[in-house]
Amino acid sequence: MLRPETLIDPFAPAKGAPPQTLLRFIGWLLKGSFPALILAAALSALAGGMEAATAWILGRVVDGAQATGPEGFLTPANIGILALAVGFFLVARPLFFGLSSATNSMIVMPNVFTLVLSRLHRWTMGQSVTFFDNDFAGRISQKQMQTARAATDVAFETINTVAFALASLVGSAALILTIDGWLGLVFVLWLAGYLSLVRWYIPRVRARAAKRAAARAMVSGQVVDTITNIKTVKLFAHADHEDKAALGALAGFRSAALHFGRLSAQFRFTLTILAGVLPVLLVGGTLLSWTQGGATVGDIVAAGAIATRVAQMTGWVSFALMGIYGSVGEVEDGMKTLGRSVRLLDRDGAPALAVPEGEIRYRDVTFAYGGQKGGIRGIDLTIHPGEKLGIVGASGAGKSTLVSLLLRLYDPEEGRIEIDGQDIGGVTQDSLRRNIALVTQDTAMFNRSARENILYGRPDATEEEMIAAARKAEADHFIRDLKDFEGRSGYDARLGERGVKLSGGQRQRIALARAILKDAKILVLDEATSALDSEVEAQIQEALERVMEGKTVLAIAHRLSTINHMDRIVVLDQGRIAEVGPHAELLKQGGLYARYWARQSGGFIGTDETEEAAE
Repeated sequence: MLRPETLIDPFAPAKGAPPQTLLRFIGWLLKGSFPALILAAALSALAGGMEAATAWILGRVVDGAQATGPEGFLTPANIGILALAVGFFLVARPLFFGLSSATNSMIVMPNVFTLVLSRLHRWTMGQSVTFFDNDFAGRISQKQMQTARAATDVAFETINTVAFALASLVGSAALILTIDGWLGLVFVLWLAGYLSLVRWYIPRVRARAAKRAAARAMVSGQVVDTITNIKTVKLFAHADHEDKAALGALAGFRSAALHFGRLSAQFRFTLTILAGVLPVLLVGGTLLSWTQGGATVGDIVAAGAIATRVAQMTGWVSFALMGIYGSVGEVEDGMKTLGRSVRLLDRDGAPALAVPEGEIRYRDVTFAYGGQKGGIRGIDLTIHPGEKLGIVGASGAGKSTLVSLLLRLYDPEEGRIEIDGQDIGGVTQDSLRRNIALVTQDTAMFNRSARENILYGRPDATEEEMIAAARKAEADHFIRDLKDFEGRSGYDARLGERGVKLSGGQRQRIALARAILKDAKILVLDEATSALDSEVEAQIQEALERVMEGKTVLAIAHRLSTINHMDRIVVLDQGRIAEVGPHAELLKQGGLYARYWARQSGGFIGTDETEEAAE
């Protein structure tokens, strides 16, 4: 049996990129839900039509009472209208209002929000790292939630207000016209004035709502940025500085909110005056017609009921329209932020990468982040299957760029990179990254359990495989001693945001366990031990040796002692390869590497004041 809540698939993926025009963007967000939305709008319109029907029935009951008097009221002449009134108020009206309410609460609201947010999240997840580098994480997440909520409000209020109000107004106009044609014309003219007023105000409301939404997102971005870096804030004693930044963002939001509020108050006041005019016109006009024999007492009651209800409804409808256009402004603001396409796309029909050996070739690769400095230039380099390659160089020499291009976080501006003879620009990005394991200095940890963090390397691994990987990384013993604030322990304990509850060495061990579990042919170590003290580094180094067995390895290091056992070492200088060879051979050459080795203190590369930090 079909359940009502299944009329909308809340997780249906969107097709193609989001359009950059507002109506088409909203259509992209809501596509797939329109049959259910049309059904909900039709039921809302039927409920709206009940308003005019209510007034008409009341008028007929009053006319029947006046015609027969108290003694003859309960006679066969009035039984029909009384039965109609009872059936209407006890059956028809509750049924249509109930169906409309159930459709909104069971079909529209729960599913539309989920549908929109899932589409925005999927699209945002597909953006390149450049998109995230240029914005606040908090602002992006706020925009997703804000746009999803606003789009849902637009759909809900359009159904609940616009469809209802239009049907109610059309029914009211028809009823007034049956009472008196001139009175109907007065109602239509009043309605035209009301709509003209709404038309003047609403675009201004929408524009100010968009500015308010942008200011609100800036507040969220600022607050999240501060909280994310709270340790740095405290260590530098910059709480006052962050407070000023937050207050500045809040002041901007307050100014935008006041700007919106002034217009809103002006709009509501003007509408209240206009709404007060309607009962005077309709009831007064009907009374005048009654004195001339053109209207009945029941018509006066019906006109009064209609006038009162429409006058009340104008305020509600206008407030709802302000909300709708305010939400439209927020959707438009979200479109400008989230709808942009900042992506590295797979080619049509791109195959998955196959890595039988693990050979890597950089063929005359150049990438400078669109500028003249930084990055790498003219890199020709082959890393043989199973080879362990160390990469060293001063800050800005291009080490991280070399790795970022291999992972295809960026595409080369010139040249190409191949893995086992396959151009990585021609294979799917997911398959590329599945075949490369990465351990970095700033180890990424989710605020999830230790088990989930390790299984991120291979989610389908068994419990036994996961624990075996932790043991190889020498992480099993401390994981079993973990306990979080909710009492979860061992592998079920949560690690805190970015793994803050762990020491640097513990985070590295979990990262190594993740890499071991992933078991990719290619392993990238990006400053994997440079933040650790010598004793912890020695322990991690033993685990690293086990991780590197049988794999092609690229290891970036400032601490030269961690890579002097590599098969070869590449020395980068200002984006170019300056030297290549084993540790001992490079020392004999007496070149740049030998100077680094001689200059190092505690195993770190020194940097001259003249060396640029462009990376």
